[in-house]
Amino acid sequence: MTTNGVAGIDVSKARLDVFVLPQRAAMGFANAAQGIGALRRRLQRCGVTRVALEATGGLEYPVARALADAGMAVARIQPGRMRAFRTYLGRRAKTDALDAELIARFAQEMTDGDIRPLPSQQAEAIRSLSARRRQLVDLLVQEKTRLKMTRDPFVLQSLQGVIASLKAERVRIERALASAIEQDEAIARKVALLRSIPGFGSVVATVLTTDLPELGTLNRHQVASIAGLAPHPNRSGTSQRGDHISGGRACVRTALYMAAVAAIRCNHTFKAFYRRLIEEGKPRKVAIVAVARKLIVLANAILKSGQPWNPLSAS
Repeated sequence: MTTNGVAGIDVSKARLDVFVLPQRAAMGFANAAQGIGALRRRLQRCGVTRVALEATGGLEYPVARALADAGMAVARIQPGRMRAFRTYLGRRAKTDALDAELIARFAQEMTDGDIRPLPSQQAEAIRSLSARRRQLVDLLVQEKTRLKMTRDPFVLQSLQGVIASLKAERVRIERALASAIEQDEAIARKVALLRSIPGFGSVVATVLTTDLPELGTLNRHQVASIAGLAPHPNRSGTSQRGDHISGGRACVRTALYMAAVAAIRCNHTFKAFYRRLIEEGKPRKVAIVAVARKLIVLANAILKSGQPWNPLSAS
């Protein structure tokens, strides 16, 4: 048996395609409890200590959790990074088996910073409930927009019925989400700390806790970048293009933008900061984004210190 091997796993709904290095062994397993158990035993026999798999919206969590519990270092890699790595290697062909080999190559190159602790099963359940709430809100917005543009009585009745059902389901999910948070002491503590910040209600606090689990462990530059609120330069030669925000986690950025709007309205500290930027000639949207960045940096510092927001110490 070799040691310090790495494995790449391409995850689909029904199958796990696996490639192990340095043995260059390709294998496949069912993406179910029995198949995951067989995969874990096989990787242990191969001496695999590091595993990478592509984040697929939750399909990867059961196998990632099982391998992490077996003592392996598991990294969930964002699809964009894998696409960039494929371009770097000059690969054009794409199959599940080839993707598994590509991910294994990435596992050899990745640093310790790519490996973050996996959320507990309770934390993952809370994240799923939070994501489901966002989906229902998006569906409600779509149906309400259709309602405004429809004149046919039958269609109006249909839309009104769907909207009522979606609202009832949103209430049910929100109750389940609140109950799940209460049952997890660590997450409940984080949510309570975040809700002390102006503009942060239960929805924003929950989104940050579930979709930005690194919050409280990063520096100010890292947390702004991962939230998609850090301006990145894009200049070459004599180009005078300004810096723009890009990337990051869309749901986190959206939640922080809305929190910034609320903070500007209800808190004199953030209102004064916003007005100063406007007086300096900044566009309104740029000023709101600046407030959002200030909020996420503040949230990171609060979780790091474990102390709620103190308006007397705000600058």
